[in-house]
Amino acid sequence: MSMRIWHQSFTVLDALPAYAEALQAHFKKVARPDTQVVMHGMNNQTYNTNYPGTDIRHAYMQYLHGNQFVMGGISAEEQGFDAYALMTIPEPALRETRSIVDIPVVGYGESAYLSSMMLGQRVGVLLFITEMAPIIKENAERVIPLHRFAGVKPVGFTFNDVLKAFDQPDELLSRFQDSARSIIAAGADVIIPGEAPLCVLLAKNGLNRVDNVPILDALGATIKMAESMVDLRRTSGIKPSQVGYFMEQPPRERVKQLLELYGIAHLQQYPK
Repeated sequence: MSMRIWHQSFTVLDALPAYAEALQAHFKKVARPDTQVVMHGMNNQTYNTNYPGTDIRHAYMQYLHGNQFVMGGISAEEQGFDAYALMTIPEPALRETRSIVDIPVVGYGESAYLSSMMLGQRVGVLLFITEMAPIIKENAERVIPLHRFAGVKPVGFTFNDVLKAFDQPDELLSRFQDSARSIIAAGADVIIPGEAPLCVLLAKNGLNRVDNVPILDALGATIKMAESMVDLRRTSGIKPSQVGYFMEQPPRERVKQLLELYGIAHLQQYPK
């Protein structure tokens, strides 16, 4: 049976055509033939440049931008999507989004950490937005045992380096392998590419292993997690808890009233 997954990026996809094209091709490859992954980016006015890291390296600014993820979840549910995928490793408002919608909500980081536990003993993350390391560590320790987390390390290059590498990948792939070896030396036997643009670049070029250590396709893992959660709901009736502070759903009408009060309701996405 077919399904539709709402993909939500932390980037303005319209400003990053090479990245968006690579994502689309990768989703077509990893998703089942009857799964449609519909890509969505942030509002076109979200950032001052095409680089989200200038903002999301700061906790409060990431918190503010996270409201678009919540509204994306509402839109996904109201438009009949089967699942909602937050495709960014800091997973802004993941818990809050789950608390207000009744469709499966999966996150890039959480899906990657859970998948990594079946591939090795200790997972490490390589980041280019190095200021996010504390939230990446905090999120990892929420999902997996502390003794199985090998830490977060800088990957050694920038967002713009990754964008350029969609046309000329060889040098950056070599630099990535050097960085991978440094986190392997620190005890990692599974590696997660921290940011989605890096993940899709590695996948596009077939780099899924360094010195016999797997480089996890976190994008693929997230899509597969979404498909699995939809399958479980359809076959077994499994749905998230709706009890307690973190999971009880507030009235949707009241949520929309508050979005209007705070002046952000216009950011909710509807079909064009």
